[in-house]
Amino acid sequence: MVQKRAEMIAETRSKLIKAAREAFATKGYAESSMDDLTAEAGLTRGALYHHFGDKKGLLQAVITQIDREMVERLAAIIEGASTTWDGFVDENIAYIKMALEPEIQRIMFLEGPAVLGDPSQWPSQNSCIRSTQRSIQKLIEEEIVKPIDPLAAAHLINGALRGAALWIASSDDPQLTSQNAVDSFMALVSGLLRDNRKTS
Repeated sequence: MVQKRAEMIAETRSKLIKAAREAFATKGYAESSMDDLTAEAGLTRGALYHHFGDKKGLLQAVITQIDREMVERLAAIIEGASTTWDGFVDENIAYIKMALEPEIQRIMFLEGPAVLGDPSQWPSQNSCIRSTQRSIQKLIEEEIVKPIDPLAAAHLINGALRGAALWIASSDDPQLTSQNAVDSFMALVSGLLRDNRKTS
């Protein structure tokens, strides 16, 4: 009985998140009414209030889901890289380029910040910082990058990536902006390399 109830709760949440994700990506947060969202999911407003509190809470749930998917994609890139440095660089460039994907661009980098505020304060940022910190620490141990403070570097890198993504999302020419962001990021991050690595 308990398992059945848990499954029903999970199914209800999943339906609401799916409907909201589609609506926020196509119509935007402001244009997506709670009545439309619940009707699309075949549920009532009461279900939305019960599980998410309000439309803002539903947006947070959608962002959490998309963020989790982004993390999984980036982890796969790191896993498939031939070296720690390649994985680190490829992961960061992939994150910048994700801002070109319509759903991610609109929900994560336009609607999200407009409704939920500064992305650097979102709970998901803590895991991003820790992941980057671990990568930097490993690169230091492998003597690929200079012996800098890994946490400080992680904060700076994540800030640069987040800023680039927001810039791309609001740009009149996202493709060009993305390429410029990638080129500039590579120039910046190469400064972390030990001198003997730059010429090798």
